[in-house]
Amino acid sequence: MDLESVTTRAAELRLGEVAAEDAKAVLATLASSPDGLSGGATGEAAERLAAVGPNAVRTHHVRVLAVLGRQLRSALLILLAVTAGVSYFFGERTGAIIIAGILVLSVALGFVNEYRAEKAAQALHSRVRHTAVVIRDGAATQVDVIELVPGDVVRLTLGQVVPADLRLLECTAFACDESVLTGESAPVEKSPEPVAAGAALAELTSCALMGTVVHGGSATGVVVATGGRAEFGRIALGLGERQPETDFQAGLRRFSMLLLKVAAALTSGIFVINVLLHRPLLDALLFSLAIAVGITPQLLPAVVSTGLATGSRQLARRKVLVKRLVCIEDLGDMDVLVTDKTGTLTEGRIRFEAALDPAGALSDTVLKLGLLATEGDLDQVGGNALDVALWQATGTPPPAGHHRLALLPFDHDRQLGSALVERPDGSRLLVTKGAPEAVLARCGDVPDEAAAVLQEYFAAGSRVVAVATRGADGQTSLTAADEYRLRLAGFLVFLDPPKAGAAASLRRLADLGVTVKICTGDNALVAQKVCADLGLPPGRALTGQDIAQLDDDQLTRAAETTTVFARVSPQDKARVVRALRRRGRDIGFLGDGVNDALALHAADVGLSVDTATDVAKDAADVLLLEKDLGVLADGVTEGRRIFANTIKYVLMGTSSNFGNMFSAAGASLVLSFLPMLPSQILLNNLLYDAGQLTIPTDHVDPEQLRAPSHWDIAFIRRFMLFFGPVSSLFDFLTFAIMIQIFHTGAELFRSGWFVESLVTQALVVFAIRTRRVPFYRSRPSRPLLFSAIGVVAVAVALPMSPLAEPLGFQSLPPGLALALALMVVLYLVLIEGAKHVFYARADARAAHPPVRHRTRRHRIQRRAGRFSHPGPLRPR
Repeated sequence: MDLESVTTRAAELRLGEVAAEDAKAVLATLASSPDGLSGGATGEAAERLAAVGPNAVRTHHVRVLAVLGRQLRSALLILLAVTAGVSYFFGERTGAIIIAGILVLSVALGFVNEYRAEKAAQALHSRVRHTAVVIRDGAATQVDVIELVPGDVVRLTLGQVVPADLRLLECTAFACDESVLTGESAPVEKSPEPVAAGAALAELTSCALMGTVVHGGSATGVVVATGGRAEFGRIALGLGERQPETDFQAGLRRFSMLLLKVAAALTSGIFVINVLLHRPLLDALLFSLAIAVGITPQLLPAVVSTGLATGSRQLARRKVLVKRLVCIEDLGDMDVLVTDKTGTLTEGRIRFEAALDPAGALSDTVLKLGLLATEGDLDQVGGNALDVALWQATGTPPPAGHHRLALLPFDHDRQLGSALVERPDGSRLLVTKGAPEAVLARCGDVPDEAAAVLQEYFAAGSRVVAVATRGADGQTSLTAADEYRLRLAGFLVFLDPPKAGAAASLRRLADLGVTVKICTGDNALVAQKVCADLGLPPGRALTGQDIAQLDDDQLTRAAETTTVFARVSPQDKARVVRALRRRGRDIGFLGDGVNDALALHAADVGLSVDTATDVAKDAADVLLLEKDLGVLADGVTEGRRIFANTIKYVLMGTSSNFGNMFSAAGASLVLSFLPMLPSQILLNNLLYDAGQLTIPTDHVDPEQLRAPSHWDIAFIRRFMLFFGPVSSLFDFLTFAIMIQIFHTGAELFRSGWFVESLVTQALVVFAIRTRRVPFYRSRPSRPLLFSAIGVVAVAVALPMSPLAEPLGFQSLPPGLALALALMVVLYLVLIEGAKHVFYARADARAAHPPVRHRTRRHRIQRRAGRFSHPGPLRPR
């Protein structure tokens, strides 16, 4: 079958039809086989990729024209440019040229900063690779998910995200969590058997759907649809091709639109006032539009993008790598951390302590039995940490003459592992070891003293593995059903001591308002002992058995007050995370094993470590270069610092701009001339914005980091309506002094207000950036300090510079300059006093943070981020 007919047929395939067909027929239709396609640069896979395009639903390519277009999107800015052009042709050429020049500089400033931030984001996305195990040329290989094509044969295991729409070929206890598509949290069991024709999406049990998560088992399937042709791809593309906004960016955009509507209404009033006062129509229009452009926070996108890009670099320096910029906000919002105990609270270097018989006496026999049941070959221990510790500590060879016939590896559902061993005399023995509770439940005639021995070591914080045996003569294979009627041989005792510095890290997280909860496969008493040793109140514990007996609502209530979840399975961990999320909490999950993948996907922000398993690293949103809660605390701090600094820009910009708008409106009513020329307003705004671009570098007070900060439009509105009029009242006082005392004309008035306005806006940042006393108890960053001083210097120098005449400025007399300087000082003192009044009221009315429920749209957007590439997407 030629390539064109294969790709055409693949494009025409519908998942419902494929699910109803025999698997062999689907392979034939796609011109594939169980051995997969041929690989290499000239193979079938490469040809199909060129024909159908990448398996992507997002693009992170930065387009220059798109960034430039966002700077020119403001209708007010375009209208001002057009009006300036009309003014030019009516003889006001100097003013029009100056306005045009300032507009170009403003657009260039926003473009350069946003483009640089977008390039940083592109580089971040390009570093992240998500892979799938694909059969090509009959061999398994790792392939980037965006390179998958119809006909590829893919292997799936626990915790993986299904990389495309697949028709299943083989399954072993396979189930998928399809909630991202259907909204149903219960996993769906899968089978290669065809389904009835016309089955609904949720009933396509012979298919694995792109974007869903493997909940259990393993499977092999053939790719039938990729990218926008997949069911998940169609939904994701319906939300847009670009990377999604963060919640904070979306909030800023909505607030900007609100401010723009207010500005449009009030500046229309300013225009009407100026027309009624018989001022030139074009001058009045230019002035009103300049006011509107000046109060619109045009640099908000650049400030946010720059802050996030700067934050990703700062996090990297602190050994925290984020896969997408949106993860930074989620990291800062986190208020609950669910984590494993091993390696985070403990050293993670498990040490073998002793082998004991049921009465607690030392026993070489138990040690030898434990060695026989280790995973891997008898001469080479596998990856189980307890087995590795046992082997490394003893250095003892396995009992001579023993031959292992079969192995049943440990799994988290059974909490057991077993080996079938042939002894030197030809008799056969089943050796089982695992969690004491699970082993003892399969034993008969357990000595009474065994329970006391267990409690003693659990209470001391030791990890204990029980070992049991049974004669198995004639047995040749091994299944879970064979683990019965065992005889307790004894216990293997291990120790994993608390990590030095873990207590300090827990205190840091507590100071950040992050509640830490422990999910562990270990015994509850052991986990509680470690928590107590580290100063973390252990409270009561829930075990996997307890969790199984609770419905979702009951678990949600219980999870809020529980610190330790013990003897939990991968599914239990994911249920706990989802239960906590139902309360509107922002949940982080830290894990590094295959059994953590489900919970990593379920969390608002999945955290793993650089040494984790591939499945865990793939599922995580954030990678820690060290498995250390101190490193995580650094990441949370940085996420909150970015949010706090962006809010500073919003608060300063909206309050000062709102105040200037009212000042302009009031001045227009009483003056016989425009209080400031349009070009001067735009220049004022340009210089102010340029100075504010250093805000992302600023320091943040500790109290601003103690809890997640959520987007609160009501608070910003109150801030704007409180400080805006304060600024306007001060402006009116300045106007009165300039007119009544210094008898200023139009040019001198404009020069004085320009200097006073720009200097106060540049310096008030130091008061508004903190609730503390500026400089004395809260110091700004050096870039912010120097940029503010630079803006002040430019403001003072402009009326005395060669640019003064074309800009319509006049040099300030010494008396007026001194008076304005005193007014600036008085204004800053007034703002400092008003700040304490405002925050006292704000604290009195502060309520609990708003409950935030993540929508299905948010989950789709987050999952779609892994199917991203740096280029245009093919049409569906």
